[in-house]
Amino acid sequence: MIYFVGAGSGAPDLITIRGANLLQKADVVVYAGSLVNPALLEYCKADCQIYNSATMTLEEVMDVMIPAAQAGQLVVRLHTGDPCVYGAHREQMDILDAHEIAYEVVPGVSSFCGAAAALKAEYTLPDVSQTVILTRMEGRTPVPEKEKIELLAAHGATMVIFLSAGQMEQLSERLIAGGYAPETPVGIVYKATWPDEKVVRTTIAQMAQAAKEHNIAKTALITVGNFLGSNYERSKLYDPTFTTEFREAKQ
Repeated sequence: MIYFVGAGSGAPDLITIRGANLLQKADVVVYAGSLVNPALLEYCKADCQIYNSATMTLEEVMDVMIPAAQAGQLVVRLHTGDPCVYGAHREQMDILDAHEIAYEVVPGVSSFCGAAAALKAEYTLPDVSQTVILTRMEGRTPVPEKEKIELLAAHGATMVIFLSAGQMEQLSERLIAGGYAPETPVGIVYKATWPDEKVVRTTIAQMAQAAKEHNIAKTALITVGNFLGSNYERSKLYDPTFTTEFREAKQ
């Protein structure tokens, strides 16, 4: 059996209980060494076979996992954050389907959740934004034309931008071109929930300079929007004048 396990955003105690239990039982672990905290491997038993996929191709990863699963071993494919966000696990699942090998996906705490925690922020504030856009700038990996940063920025919603910390100047220009005001708040979170986490608060206009001053050029999320400001309406759910299924409004 193969389990795709979300390792969480960085801190080893932010993996789920289910994920930690599977690591403890695993006979084979293939982990994303470029991003997964190696401290998580301390959950593994002494005779577990451990492979770092940072040095492997898709085919090499499958050449490890498929024979192990066919031999009845418990295999954990350990992905950073949650596998559903830039996890590249769909292509692995399709190959397993073709080989009729059973697998399950165990969710994890995504780095965009870790970044919000580091910022002590709520992405969805009443009358500010009720939409969160998770995206990235194109680089060596392209993005669809309809998902260009300028087009997404036109919504004015909360944005969480992955894999783009090395393109801050261009990102700033394109966010403004899309409709954000230059003074829109930005939170840059480097290695959210890791021991060396950094949190930088700035604006779209100043984000490139702020990142440079703090030596941030990779492994950071850029969060954009007025959810980082101070103006918002209180929640209707806990408003004493608002009736819910469980509580009558107070007059």
